[in-house]
Amino acid sequence: MFEVNELPVTFQNDRSTLYIYIYPAILWLTCDQYQLAMAALLGEITLLLGVLALFSGAAVDAQLSPTFYSSSCPNLQSVVRSAMTQAVNRERRMAASILRLFFHDCFVNGCDGSILLDDTSTFTGEKNAGPNVNSVRGFEVIDTIKANVESACRATVSCADILALAARDGVVQLGGPTWTVQLGRRDARTASQSAANSNLPGPGFSLAQLVAAFSAKGLSARDMTALSGAHTIGQARCATFRSHIYTDSNINSSFAALRRRNCPSSGGDSNLAPLDLQTPVGFDNRYYQNLVAQQGLLHSDQELFNGGSQDALVRLYSTNPATFNSDFTAAMVRMGNISPLTGSRGEIRVNCRRVN
Repeated sequence: MFEVNELPVTFQNDRSTLYIYIYPAILWLTCDQYQLAMAALLGEITLLLGVLALFSGAAVDAQLSPTFYSSSCPNLQSVVRSAMTQAVNRERRMAASILRLFFHDCFVNGCDGSILLDDTSTFTGEKNAGPNVNSVRGFEVIDTIKANVESACRATVSCADILALAARDGVVQLGGPTWTVQLGRRDARTASQSAANSNLPGPGFSLAQLVAAFSAKGLSARDMTALSGAHTIGQARCATFRSHIYTDSNINSSFAALRRRNCPSSGGDSNLAPLDLQTPVGFDNRYYQNLVAQQGLLHSDQELFNGGSQDALVRLYSTNPATFNSDFTAAMVRMGNISPLTGSRGEIRVNCRRVN
């Protein structure tokens, strides 16, 4: 006879404790039966250890949360909002620049602040990748916000999260919708110029290429069309839309003539034009009205309304701003969830331009 008493088996990690009890029993067993019983027990324990490993991993790879800094940096959002308000009041275009900066960050190895890293003699970042060089801007604004946040909460808030909040606050400053920003991202210790060159959709993309680029990041065609509505604010360089206004046929002739005034067939690459003809510094649904009227500035813009799969959605957004706002904010949250570094991965940079 072997008596098996209650055996508490305890597994503990840094967040939770899992208690497993083997309930008491008095067993009359032969030696062979005892060995079989012990083998079965060890099998159960092995299985439970496997479950615990998954449980521990989930704790390390924590999910993003809007309340991530509620205790460690309770004034974070007001600090970011105040600095963004000042930046946008100085230059209305800055809201679009920060929004684009967030997009270009998330589409290259996830929303990890990698786009903010400067090149060094031993490190090549993303700032000079083809889609970014002489194009992305707003780094000084992020520097200012980071300095203000550091004064309030030293080495606590990531540059990646600051960028996510600043993008939202810029949209709101120009009359756009708000949304709850998920937080808890950490900053990358590296960057990839090659990934920036290959992952970011270009102004000459076809609809199929746009859908594929967003799908590769886990975003739907509807997300793509909604996020393209960010082009209701901001400006583009002549080099990015020259071929559209000179060679494409799916463009309003009067609009093309207007844009050619400041974008010659050669030269003037850096000359700017508003992405939204009607309200270039107001966040609204006019971008989609422009597309319906064949007044999209970029080739990739007009591809959304060119006899393809997104025509009906563009028409809907052009007449229903509430639907656009709802879809845009939901898509921004989904984009902000692309491959974040959480838990112990990455770091909290003190200076957004360089690793610690």
